[in-house]
Amino acid sequence: MYDNLQDKTVLITGAGRRDGIGFATGQKMASCGCNMVLADLDAEIEGLSALAGELAKRYGVSVIPLGLDVTSQESVDAMVRELKKTVSRVDVLVNNAGAALGVPSAVHTYDDAAWMKTFEINFHGVYRVSKAILPLMFGGDAGIINMASKAGKSPLPFNGAYACAKAAVITLTKVMAKELASFHIRVNAICPGLIMTGLQKWRLDLEAQWFETTPEEREKDISKEIPLGYFAQPHVVADLVAFLASAESSYITGQAINVDGGQVMEL
Repeated sequence: MYDNLQDKTVLITGAGRRDGIGFATGQKMASCGCNMVLADLDAEIEGLSALAGELAKRYGVSVIPLGLDVTSQESVDAMVRELKKTVSRVDVLVNNAGAALGVPSAVHTYDDAAWMKTFEINFHGVYRVSKAILPLMFGGDAGIINMASKAGKSPLPFNGAYACAKAAVITLTKVMAKELASFHIRVNAICPGLIMTGLQKWRLDLEAQWFETTPEEREKDISKEIPLGYFAQPHVVADLVAFLASAESSYITGQAINVDGGQVMEL
């Protein structure tokens, strides 16, 4: 619990899946007394509205569900217009929306449309949403937290578009941190490793087919590559989001922090 987050307004993109990092972050921030704006694709809006109602009832905060396609400037602009009807300020933006399309594929065989779409979601989506929301963040202390990935620092083969896009997010985070510091807006990135989200379960199912094994056995095999020896749950990332949003991290900006059980260790 961070008391200084009480009554802050937090916008989280890609928050429409119960088993995802976005919703886990929403739960954590709502438990800190934040008023929430949860955004996701229109196709997820029914489920998103149910999740929003659940958080509002449980934590006694305002939770607004909004449709958003981060690859569309028109959709981003429409989301901002709707947002302005109910809030005058955003204190924390969590750019969480992400996806990996066209995998598995090597760079020389990658489908061009899938490569570009992966960049549109993971990188340009962060740029679009941040640029659109920043006018609602000026005038006071605020924070942006971009969801990058371990893959942006230590890529795996056959998922190049995602890794390259996340590496770009890390650099964008550093650029924004320098440019926005004088406005009292801190910008940091989080680089999750093997977090047991719905997307991760899909990966395990897919790899189990390749290796002619079970998802459970595949998880055990991959866990051997993690110094701490296990896949984490989404709440471990949400805990770091709350810390980076709080006053307790007031001297931290421009960082890309690993949450990966020790897989990437850097000087």
